[in-house]
Amino acid sequence: MPKNSNISMSVIKRLPRYYRFLGELNRCGITRISSRELSIKMGLTASQIRQDFNCFGGFGQQGYGYNVTQLHIEIGNILGLNNGFKTILIGTGNLGRAIATHMSFEERGFNLIGIFDKNEATVGQLVRGLPIRHINGLDDFCREYHPTVAVLCIPSEHALEVEKQLVDLGIKGFWNFTHSDIASKYPDVVVENVHLSDSLMTLCYQVSSKFEERE
Repeated sequence: MPKNSNISMSVIKRLPRYYRFLGELNRCGITRISSRELSIKMGLTASQIRQDFNCFGGFGQQGYGYNVTQLHIEIGNILGLNNGFKTILIGTGNLGRAIATHMSFEERGFNLIGIFDKNEATVGQLVRGLPIRHINGLDDFCREYHPTVAVLCIPSEHALEVEKQLVDLGIKGFWNFTHSDIASKYPDVVVENVHLSDSLMTLCYQVSSKFEERE
């Protein structure tokens, strides 16, 4: 199904959630579901679900609902999960190692092919079956293997130099765990920022609000 550049980011950000819920339904042996039933499970309105799917042409049949397996496949195709974008990860501290070890890159459209760090003591160690390479070899590696995506798990004070180097080497997308505002400096690349501290503070606000409501 062709992608439409006019689709809002709010719709796009709901697609992974649809994909995850449909995968769970698949594993439970559920073969079809209506927009109303899906809305109850996901906490959305049936109208919102239909509107979201209609952005991509719609997938249901009147009186039947949605074929769970087919819809799961279609949303996976829309997300591009079969692309296998060549990906490198920079930074093998606790966060970088956890992401490299536990994230199912291959199931989410990416192929992790290289891991880098500046700490010479870690060079050669295996993470996810890949040897940690010294950051000094980044240029040669990228010119040989042509990765298109980078995962940044380094301190923000080191990000500026590395991100410029990566953009110059042809990186087109960043999964950014630093606080560096890559998108404003390089508008031609795609950036998905992950600020764990922001998420935790948002949780703090919501929990605080709940307690205040009860007082």
